[in-house]
Amino acid sequence: MKSSQEEILNLQRTGFNPLLYVALTSVFLFLVFSFRTVEQTAGLGLGTGGFSVSELSAERASAPGTPELMFVAGNTLWAATPPLTVTPQVLGAIVGQLETDIRPEVVRYIVEEGDTTEKVAEQFGISLNTLLWANDLSANLALKPGQELIILPTTGALHLVRPNDTLSEIAQWYQADAEEIVSFNALESSSAVFAGDILIIPNGIQPSVLPQGRLTPLANSYFIYPVPAPYRVTQGLHAFNAVDFSNGQCGESIYAAAGGIVQKTGYTSLGGNYLRIIHPNGVVTYYGHLSAILTVPGAKVYQGQLIGYTGRTGYATGCHLHFEVRGAANPFR
Repeated sequence: MKSSQEEILNLQRTGFNPLLYVALTSVFLFLVFSFRTVEQTAGLGLGTGGFSVSELSAERASAPGTPELMFVAGNTLWAATPPLTVTPQVLGAIVGQLETDIRPEVVRYIVEEGDTTEKVAEQFGISLNTLLWANDLSANLALKPGQELIILPTTGALHLVRPNDTLSEIAQWYQADAEEIVSFNALESSSAVFAGDILIIPNGIQPSVLPQGRLTPLANSYFIYPVPAPYRVTQGLHAFNAVDFSNGQCGESIYAAAGGIVQKTGYTSLGGNYLRIIHPNGVVTYYGHLSAILTVPGAKVYQGQLIGYTGRTGYATGCHLHFEVRGAANPFR
């Protein structure tokens, strides 16, 4: 008993207060619990753009990403990674957002009976010309039920960056503001643009003719098939200037369609794991939904080199390779 009293006296001499210790511990545990509750709540609701996309995704990885766009034909561009499919039911969730919540990505809209270009443009809050330019449509063309339309996140235009393009030139071509282009596309600077990039040009006006030819002619043998036989094209040339290759399973080899330099690798919530290769003629090829990437940016690759494996990362309904060509016609259409 004496020993216990001596220990208490010693603790008091050193300034230790057991009650204070218990109180501080309780406060700490309360703060930790509160933080975890807020964190879990924040993760329950909205995906990119302010609306839930979980029911639209066959498989999603945890890393967030920014949607990219791609060159289709003429002056039309499309999402490099498959955009969300927007039905009238989902549309209500998008346009019903707070006015301060900006939809940051391109989406794909499925035309319904009775839709017109004017009606669709009004529903998404973009100009009629923006819709027509992005989809290479004429004003007097009637829409057909089931038709797919690309919907930009703002009024403006899209531009495929070609070799030697500068941001100041691009802004001049589209009668737009260079600083606004930098801000909207989250560029680090006005010099942070590369061949094969697709830029959204806020409030841009589509020029009738762009300097230089926009499509690079290709020899018949310039590209080889990026997948081994046997393969099948599960979707022919669709709205991404792309074709989808699949043999029904993940983990199949993917080859460089032509020699070049690996321009970029990364992840987007729609395209999953992807890589881009820029070829000597300035044309860029894109490989999406990969389960694994076997190269790095800056690496030199030769035609037929193994660069990755098929998967279903991002927004994909099954294992396949999403292969697209930027700046030239897709030879596998």
